[in-house]
Amino acid sequence: MGLTVDEITNKTFDNKMRGFNPDQVKEFLGQVAGQLRELEAQNHELAEKAKASEEKLRYLSDLKDSLNKSILVAQEAAEKVKNNAEREAEITVREAQKQATDIVTAANEKANAVIDECANSTRKLTVATSDLKKSTRIFRQRLQVMLESQLEVLHGEDWDQLLADDDYSKLDDLEKILGSRLDSDSSESVESTPTTQTTSESLEPLSEIPDSESETDDGKTVVVFPEDN
Repeated sequence: MGLTVDEITNKTFDNKMRGFNPDQVKEFLGQVAGQLRELEAQNHELAEKAKASEEKLRYLSDLKDSLNKSILVAQEAAEKVKNNAEREAEITVREAQKQATDIVTAANEKANAVIDECANSTRKLTVATSDLKKSTRIFRQRLQVMLESQLEVLHGEDWDQLLADDDYSKLDDLEKILGSRLDSDSSESVESTPTTQTTSESLEPLSEIPDSESETDDGKTVVVFPEDN
C-alpha cells in the first residue's frame, strides 16, 4: 500500500551518532506530507470528475442508444405509414379509375341506346312518312280518277237527255249504265257500294238538284253528286 499523509507525518526514526538532523527531517516530511495531501485532494477531485464524466458518458451513451432506437422506430413507423399511404393511394386510384370507367361505360351505353332509339324512331317516322305519302298519292290518284269519271258522267249525253226529256221510261236503263260505269271506275280506283234500285219516288227530287258544277260565294267550283237512297 502507498504511504498516507499521517504515516509520513508521524514517522519516527532512531537516533544514531552522526545521523540526520531530526528537525530538518521532520520539516521535510511535513513538506512531503503537505504535497501528498494536495495530490490526494487533486486525485480525489479528479476521481470525482472522472466518475461524473463516466456517469455523464454512460447517460449520453444510453441516450444515444435510446435515440438510435427511437430513430429506428420512427423510421420503421414512417416506412409503414409510407407503405400504407402508397397502398391506400393505389387502391383509391384504382377505385376512382374503375368508377370513372363505369361512369363512362354507362354514359356511352346510355348515349348509344338514345342514339339507337332516335335512329329507330327516325327510321320508323321516315317509313311512316313514306307510307303516308304513298297512300296519299294513291288516294289522290284514285280520287282524281273517280272524280274525273264522275265529271265525265255528269258531262255525258245521258244527263243531258235525262234533263231534257220528261219521259221516265228510260231511267232504268240509264241507271244501269251509270251503275256499271261507277262500279267499273271504283274497281280501278276507289271501292264503292252497289247502287240501289231507283224508283220513281226516289227520282222526284232530281228536278231540285242544281247543275253538276256550281260556284260558291268565294268563287270556287264545287262538284255536286246525286245522293243514293
